[in-house]
Amino acid sequence: MNLKERLHSHLIQIVRDRNPYLASAGHFYVQQYIREQLAEWGTVEINDFAVRGRIHHNFILDLPPSEKASQQGLSPIIIGAHYDTVPGTPGADDNATGVAVLLELARELASQPLKYPVQLVAFDMEESGYFGSTHHAAKYKQQKQSIRLMISLEMLGYCDRTPNSQSYPARLKYFYPNCGDFIALIGNLRTVGDMMNLSRNIRKSGQACEWLPVPNRGLIVPDTRRSDHVPFWDNGYPAIMVTDTANMRNPHYHQASDKIETLDLDFLAGVCRGLIEAIRYIM
Repeated sequence: MNLKERLHSHLIQIVRDRNPYLASAGHFYVQQYIREQLAEWGTVEINDFAVRGRIHHNFILDLPPSEKASQQGLSPIIIGAHYDTVPGTPGADDNATGVAVLLELARELASQPLKYPVQLVAFDMEESGYFGSTHHAAKYKQQKQSIRLMISLEMLGYCDRTPNSQSYPARLKYFYPNCGDFIALIGNLRTVGDMMNLSRNIRKSGQACEWLPVPNRGLIVPDTRRSDHVPFWDNGYPAIMVTDTANMRNPHYHQASDKIETLDLDFLAGVCRGLIEAIRYIM
């Protein structure tokens, strides 16, 4: 299968109501699928955390750096995507697309390692308040461990090429395209160099890309604080959200209509291909 076909195959398995409380069977099915897929490339750690007395799970795959760089002791790149949904939606764009790309990054980075160690994480309980990623970021902070970069994959498959299909928070519309045909990188100020580098290489792959730096943990633009990068921002780590901008483009956001048929699989494959290429150029 080619990349687009593999992404579609992942989506078929992941897209279903998988709210951890109200669709526990779908939630469990997707957990097992993620675990099996990541296990093809290494040992998967199941990291538990508790929310209101109930145990939830992040799934973690650590990939070593290239043999050439293995003695350098570099800090890891963390790439994450949440697999839970809000109640009543199959969550195709939100966030089966992010998980599907995460699984393909595992394939690519296991077979051709980076100079950095890479940690791939499927987070639970994002929709309830970023609990999985909060737990994960806190572990690094408590152990005083550094992170080279955290990348949150958050809705990657909705594209609308018609004029005025893209909206923005106040005032940003004057600086960015009005067509929803690009992927966006949103990062704190520590990631400006990385966003410039990533966006340049994503564009070289043929995928339109825009980037937005936000100061003060994104507090002045609350719409930028809506995914698993936020606990990393709040703990002082460099973190970037990769997104199709959610409800600012996709009318199916958090709706029962968020289905595979609404996605643009060519766009999703282009985003995935662009990320694969661009991540290799992180300095």
